Amino acid sequence: MSSPSRKILITSALPYANGSIHLGHMVEYIQTDIWSRFQKLQGHECYYVCADDAHGTPIMLRARGEGIEPEDLIARVWKEHTEDFAGFGIDFDNYHSTHSDENKACASLIYERNRDAGHIARRTISQAYDPEANMFLPDRFIKGTCPKCGADDQYGDNCEACGATYSPTELKNPVSAVSGATPIEKDSEHLFFKLADFEKTLKDWHQAGHVQAEMANKLDEWFEAGLADWDISRDAPYFGFEIPDAPNKYFYVWLDAPIGYMASFRNLCDKKGIDFDSFWKADSDAELYHFIGKDIIYFHALFWPAMLQGAGFRMPTSVFAHGFLTVDGAKMSKSRGTFVKARTYLKHLNPEYLRYYFAAKLSSKIDDLDLNLDDFAQRVNADLVGKVVNIASRNAGFIKKRFDNKLSATCSEPELYQSFVDAGDQIAAHYENRDYGRAIREIMALADKANQYIDDKAPWVIAKEDGKDQELHDISSVGINLFRVLMGYLKPVLPVMAADAEAFLNIEPMTWNSQAKPLCDHSVNKFKPLMTRVEREKIDAMIEDSKEDLAAEAKVIGKGAAQNTANSAIDPIADTIEFDDFAKVDLRIARIIKAEHVEGADKLLQLTLDIGDGTRNVFAGIKSAYQPEDLEGKLTVMVANLAARKMRFGLSEGMVLAAGPGGKDLFILNPDDGAQPGMRVK
Repeated sequence: MSSPSRKILITSALPYANGSIHLGHMVEYIQTDIWSRFQKLQGHECYYVCADDAHGTPIMLRARGEGIEPEDLIARVWKEHTEDFAGFGIDFDNYHSTHSDENKACASLIYERNRDAGHIARRTISQAYDPEANMFLPDRFIKGTCPKCGADDQYGDNCEACGATYSPTELKNPVSAVSGATPIEKDSEHLFFKLADFEKTLKDWHQAGHVQAEMANKLDEWFEAGLADWDISRDAPYFGFEIPDAPNKYFYVWLDAPIGYMASFRNLCDKKGIDFDSFWKADSDAELYHFIGKDIIYFHALFWPAMLQGAGFRMPTSVFAHGFLTVDGAKMSKSRGTFVKARTYLKHLNPEYLRYYFAAKLSSKIDDLDLNLDDFAQRVNADLVGKVVNIASRNAGFIKKRFDNKLSATCSEPELYQSFVDAGDQIAAHYENRDYGRAIREIMALADKANQYIDDKAPWVIAKEDGKDQELHDISSVGINLFRVLMGYLKPVLPVMAADAEAFLNIEPMTWNSQAKPLCDHSVNKFKPLMTRVEREKIDAMIEDSKEDLAAEAKVIGKGAAQNTANSAIDPIADTIEFDDFAKVDLRIARIIKAEHVEGADKLLQLTLDIGDGTRNVFAGIKSAYQPEDLEGKLTVMVANLAARKMRFGLSEGMVLAAGPGGKDLFILNPDDGAQPGMRVK
């Protein structure tokens, strides 16, 4: 059942026009695109807009280094970005640039309305200045030690380790990223947005559920610390928009970047005749959603809604944050080749592999997402090729050879077909709530059900028996119809595969509810393979290519910059972790219900663990201390949220913990220690 038509505007965070799109970015754009496609399949008036974030000192300096104008650089990067997004099937209704007439007009209007309402202040500040480069330094061009937590190699505006925000002058041991000089302090008049004017409005907005619970908890910490005025101006030289009433002062890139959402939509409205005000006026009944990374929550959940409120526009309906991408359980690494650019991936692998894998692991929470390359290949091959495509391929041959590509006149399994249709409401609810992983699990459960039906009916056996043509026709037709329903549910995730399925099925583009009735007495087209298996060789080639990308980048950027990249925060694995990292570890009491030797392994035992809500298979290196028969019935502590790891002996779904010096002295819990399976360890 579809809900009443809604008016929806969706955005993703704007990629910076100073670098390539990589797989970490694609988590967000794939997540957003799936949601946008789902809403459109539901029949809603829905628009998905984005733009390149094209202003700031980094772009100015890079253009200067290449000997070109900033406008030439951002035009080139815009083309690269749009090609990369198109390659992954990201279906923007409009993709614009913050360096546009629309954005200049919108930024000036929002500034002037806030100024006239008394929300802008002017005062002279001491600012970091590079005495060798003769320029004031933007926050991101100063690095040093965080004044809050003491983490090294942090930017001048916020700490990636603890999330604190501060002014560059508070940074300890600062160094200019432009010249390497120690910055000096120099006075300059700046303009400030008085964020504290909106404290009550923002608190009410957060408490009304417009942000995720995890995000609201973080914002409460910032409220307790007090909302400081926000510096929205930068001194020349700066690539951006000059502030209307402040000569040689420019809007800070983070002021006009979110306004780029509004500007891109304005550009779309002018081209398509859409009513802009009906989406952005203060009393609008339209819905506005922003998908962002968790590192820019501060800007999107405090500054942006406050700026809109102060200028008389509506605030967002919701801001949805997501976590970062890791690869094989570690931060993306250029040296290891796991910092993969979008176009490098596209050279080697089908983009819909990644769309499906991300969807299968995405939830509505802000957890990080791990791209485990072995699991990636295994899941795509098992689910899409082994289950979904298999349903069509197993039946299409019979339909073609025996029945001239025409389906049976009636559906011989109406109850089975209806059960697939009825599942659509719950799957739709999961998509709506951004619980894509749950949606995928339910779709794959239906795929298992369809394959089981085919296995039970064994059409390949019936095909050899005389007088059973109608039974064979009915079974194969049911299989094709069940495949059609599954592809309708997967269409937001796999638009290309869905389009190919529509061509095979000889039907109009599917909507969410167009599969309510089965295809009967209907001609289909010749079946062609819809998806091939993921080949490990191609994954390995992609990783090697990514290492070569780093080498080529080093040659272009220069030795000093390449060293800076290699030592950046995304590459090394730290020897210590912060408390927030430790808090992510989910330790559970587990009962060992089965223990076995592992053939060919000297140190491992295979354990089947009961954790209260199901069982896990874990390979544990405790053979030196225990025989299998000694373990069954005992309790242990396991890391329940550790990503599954494909081993030579099978899939290990967690890690068990034991105490002791090692060897024979490894100790787990006895059953009478008072713990129960599933209990959390705190």
